[in-house]
Amino acid sequence: MTQPLDYQCGFRNHFASEALPGALPEGQNSPQRCAYGLYAEQVTGSAFTAPRSHNLRAWLYRIRPSVAQSAYRPLDEIGFATAPLARPAADPNQMRWDPAPLPDGATDFVDGLTTIAVNGDAGAQTGCGVHVYAFNQDMTERFFYNADGEMLFVPQLGTLHLRTEFGDLAVGNGEIAVIPRGIKFQVRLADGSKAARGYICENYASPLELPGLGPIGANGLANPRDFLSPVAAYEDISGDFELVAKFSGRLWAAQLDHSPLNVVAWHGNYAPYKYDLAHFNTINTVSFDHPDPSIFTVLTSPSDTAGMANIDFVIFPPRWMVADKTFRPPYFHRNLMSEFMGLIHGEYDAKADGFLPGGASLHNCMSPHGPDASTFEKASNADLKPQYQGATLAFMFESRYVFQPTEQALAADFRQRDYVDVWQGLDSHFDPTRR
Repeated sequence: MTQPLDYQCGFRNHFASEALPGALPEGQNSPQRCAYGLYAEQVTGSAFTAPRSHNLRAWLYRIRPSVAQSAYRPLDEIGFATAPLARPAADPNQMRWDPAPLPDGATDFVDGLTTIAVNGDAGAQTGCGVHVYAFNQDMTERFFYNADGEMLFVPQLGTLHLRTEFGDLAVGNGEIAVIPRGIKFQVRLADGSKAARGYICENYASPLELPGLGPIGANGLANPRDFLSPVAAYEDISGDFELVAKFSGRLWAAQLDHSPLNVVAWHGNYAPYKYDLAHFNTINTVSFDHPDPSIFTVLTSPSDTAGMANIDFVIFPPRWMVADKTFRPPYFHRNLMSEFMGLIHGEYDAKADGFLPGGASLHNCMSPHGPDASTFEKASNADLKPQYQGATLAFMFESRYVFQPTEQALAADFRQRDYVDVWQGLDSHFDPTRR
């Protein structure tokens, strides 16, 4: 049985949701006998003794418990890699990729994953993996969960129907979704989409949270009320199903004789969620100079060093550009933090061409980058009137750890091997006689 698609509002609120009246127990979590003959099962996304503000858990009331499955068997390796790589391949070169090609044959989400780069160590719960997906077939008898990290989905093409233990999420271009570590789900096509493509940040470390606002004050950036979690839905069906698990960098599979999306009711603060990036309240300069991209942070995974994120998810959305006497595009820079960028739609204001929707770029620690030659010339001579930078949406996964590109990403046909040439037209304009 499935319920109409519906949502509950708030970022990591403690929600209570039931698809049948009275399925949630009252006054306790694990009664001797659950209503409707259900099983009580807890899933925790933090240590039991984590501070209350960071303690993540949910109680699920399900038709069959998760232990009702076969033993796991290893699966053949696909293009889904995990840090650390057996053969690290990081180098200081700037890198860029075209959009990943859509598959010719029938390909589901799991088989359509390709890892571009990783950093940190999943076993030590540091760093992240950056992947792209391209698929054209629904997951039907197949389900998936990730024990190595939570998964941040950034769709670029097509609308995703994420069927989870907690209920359903529809996520399209301009939206994001997060599936917590260990939560079972399916990925299907929605809204008539024939194929889908996008990006995933697999966060091995502390769960993503809203950044502090500091001097910004109480309002701005992403507001908690705009995050949506699903309401309870369930299916009670039998059959021959496969549960694929990503565990310790490898894929495993177990057989089930029932759908694992059989949760009739749940309560807690450890649940999938989605967010429409159009709700982001952009903060920008109203005087001069280009501000640091940290003011565009939607979600962050903090590290053990204050102010140095394990991963920041940053967006560059439609916004007004009014900075006076200023070079308005991102300036030339070298960063301690490493940057993986993607383009969801439109054009990115620091590149004239070559950076396409669905494509990506990687600028690792201290590797110089910035506007290409034609963008520099245009911005240096532009009439600085207020300008609305619309019809664009780019993003960045920024990390304190150096990204290690995978061998398959380095060898991919869609990698741009001449990316460095975009800066070759930056000739000297120096004239000591003219200020």
